[in-house]
Amino acid sequence: MRIALFTEVFLPKIDGVVTRILRTLEQLDALGHEVLVFAPGDPPTNFAGARVVRVNSVAMRPWYPELKLGLPTPNIAREVEEFAPHVVHLVNPVVLAAYGALSAARRDLPMLASFHTDTPQYADALGLAPIRRAGTKYLRDVHNLAEVNLCTSPQMVARAEQIGIERVDLWPKAIDTQTYRPDRASEEMRARLTDGHPEDRLMIYVGRISKEKNLRALLPQIRALQSRGVRLAMVGSGPDREQLEQEFAGTNTVFTGYMSGDALASAFASADVFAFPSTTETLGLVALESMASQVPVVGARAGGIPFAVTEGRSGFLFDPDSESEFTEALSRLLFDDELRVRMGEEARAEALESSWRSATSRLVEHYERAIDAHWARSHSLASYSLLMRLFGKPIPRPKDLPPRLTDGVPGNL
Repeated sequence: MRIALFTEVFLPKIDGVVTRILRTLEQLDALGHEVLVFAPGDPPTNFAGARVVRVNSVAMRPWYPELKLGLPTPNIAREVEEFAPHVVHLVNPVVLAAYGALSAARRDLPMLASFHTDTPQYADALGLAPIRRAGTKYLRDVHNLAEVNLCTSPQMVARAEQIGIERVDLWPKAIDTQTYRPDRASEEMRARLTDGHPEDRLMIYVGRISKEKNLRALLPQIRALQSRGVRLAMVGSGPDREQLEQEFAGTNTVFTGYMSGDALASAFASADVFAFPSTTETLGLVALESMASQVPVVGARAGGIPFAVTEGRSGFLFDPDSESEFTEALSRLLFDDELRVRMGEEARAEALESSWRSATSRLVEHYERAIDAHWARSHSLASYSLLMRLFGKPIPRPKDLPPRLTDGVPGNL
């Protein structure tokens, strides 16, 4: 199968969405599929067998300078036409991927869109609340161009349906249990994360450091717990890092900046507890990586985190409006060694129940559904809208679709 994938974020940026894309590309390659990626910023030219087309972009200043917004160009259309994909995958369509949706619609191509980020909710956190209503309608309209829409947790399926996105289904969670595992812990990394006090209790946060992550909720926690020998490591970076470093000054907190690869795996495994106050997660991939590292999670009972963390097994959930409940959950795991070890082992066991191969195989099934649904409709020049007749450049249905998909499907234009 040939898949054209449009994404708003890609390497060298690192976040949960990028991680899911990277692991999925690896598995699609292993399964024998061909992928063409369109990405903004300064991505590599290839990844896991997929060719990556660099799209001109601009930084989203002043709200989120790390985020690059891809700009539509004629080259994108030419690349799509030459590749002649069986299906187009739109990852978080807002700018570049939204253009991908319009381009695919003009060429009469099947589409699948994935909803990873509750963009309207992020708009509030970034001070863009006035555009939330219009932005929600825009997001809904783009997603509803697709034959299938996927979310990464049941909570986000409900959220997508709430804002009017149709034909929604679940893209199963998956965890890299080979990279993230307990034997990656090291004395050197623990000393680094505790500022030279490895004997202290260590709670860690990993991820973007930005306002929508609700990281200020950790400030009263470290202030309350540091007198009992607790330290906090903030692994990652983002637009809110400088301000947060000033606010956390004088506490037992280390800001490490970005980590990746073996260093990141070691950071996860060297901690005692993963502290996750974010209320805007669609899944919380970092929570899953912590679980795979045998480190239990204390996460907000909000968004997709309850889908990632099983209450009382792989961690504790707290009411994000209750500072005391957050403190109590952290304290239980930090100071009860037997409980922490048991929950860490159960977190690892839970992580082993998921795999990237099974999640990607399920994604391929959704691609097939999108293709079937698209070509099962009557596709003739007479059935096209006036806009399609005037401006469309339909690409005929590929003759090399997998045999299962061509059964009973109307022929080419």
